[in-house]
Amino acid sequence: MKALLKSCTAIALACSFSGQAVAQVKEIGAGEGQVNIIAWPGYIERGETDKNYDWVSDFEKASGCKVNVKTAATSDEMVALMNEGGFDLVTASGDASLRLVAGKRVQPINTELVKSWSTVDDRLKDAPWFTVDGQHYGVPYQWGPNVLMYNTNVFKEAPKSWNVVFEAMDLPDGKPNKGRVQAYDGPIHIADAANYLMAHKPDLGIKDPYELNEDQYKAALDLLRVQRTLAGRYWHDAMIQVDDFKNEGVVASGSWPFQVNLLKSEKQPIASTIPEEGATGWADTTMMHVEAANPNCAYMWLEHSLNPKLQGDLASWFGSNPAVPAACKGNALLTDEGCKTNGFEDFAKIKFWKTPVSKCASQNDQCVPYYRWVSDYIGVIGGR
Repeated sequence: MKALLKSCTAIALACSFSGQAVAQVKEIGAGEGQVNIIAWPGYIERGETDKNYDWVSDFEKASGCKVNVKTAATSDEMVALMNEGGFDLVTASGDASLRLVAGKRVQPINTELVKSWSTVDDRLKDAPWFTVDGQHYGVPYQWGPNVLMYNTNVFKEAPKSWNVVFEAMDLPDGKPNKGRVQAYDGPIHIADAANYLMAHKPDLGIKDPYELNEDQYKAALDLLRVQRTLAGRYWHDAMIQVDDFKNEGVVASGSWPFQVNLLKSEKQPIASTIPEEGATGWADTTMMHVEAANPNCAYMWLEHSLNPKLQGDLASWFGSNPAVPAACKGNALLTDEGCKTNGFEDFAKIKFWKTPVSKCASQNDQCVPYYRWVSDYIGVIGGR
């Protein structure tokens, strides 16, 4: 819990981006021999799980930079690790990226040194979750939705609503959902509750699930307290969630396409859907630590990360969407239909993760800031 609260220090401070200028790297020199990266599970593969998915080995041979990876299960964990230091890069989601900028933990990127920058999806190039005052603080990596994963033996048809994980009910097999559903172990899950309420309680006036006034916020917490009575586990480790669906009787939960694909590959009765209320989602950016010890290898990786082969292979592996549109064609693993399957055209429908701040446009600058989301969600999980 201390690490979780520590990770929010930057956003609890006045979130001013003035004085953020940091000297940019002017040219890439010889590699330092290694690059240390914090990444989501499944984001940096070297063929150890499946030899077909390896975008590290060739990079190491060509660059001479050994890739060391520390996986993190939540955005708060990523922020905490970046605050501690010792890493060069992080694949930060939108609920972490601006915290890292505000906390002066990351440095601006010289896009002129990333030769493939021009190939990045125009929808991502200047995205507000990593661009501040026209300055880019990272390189887009992948994006996608938070899906509702379900057991097809229980649900013969895809659930139409997120209510199966938020409200007490009997599922299609006639058994209660209590103890058979899960919720995400991260404060940003409050936005999923708010997104649900946008559809089912429009009188609350929620316009953005990350911009909640006190009444809207209270309603979201109340819904999450109901979910607390139903959830068998709060998951944050993707592999533990996979095991829970295989062996612990879990039949429905918010999840990532990564777990869905992994379970499908093991011939498990698993599918996913985006219910009628829509979904939150993530757009991840590779950001460089302000005190990166290996900036040359880091810049080499940033360029490599935009390689269409890597982008397509990763999209196939994770069930995500590439930051480089060219990756959608000609990739044997993703196939030419893969981007469509993964929702490449649904960009506008996803409510992408972002850090809640008190000064918010939709609620007259009267929103509940993220540090409260952290402490209150800990309370919800603890039964308060």
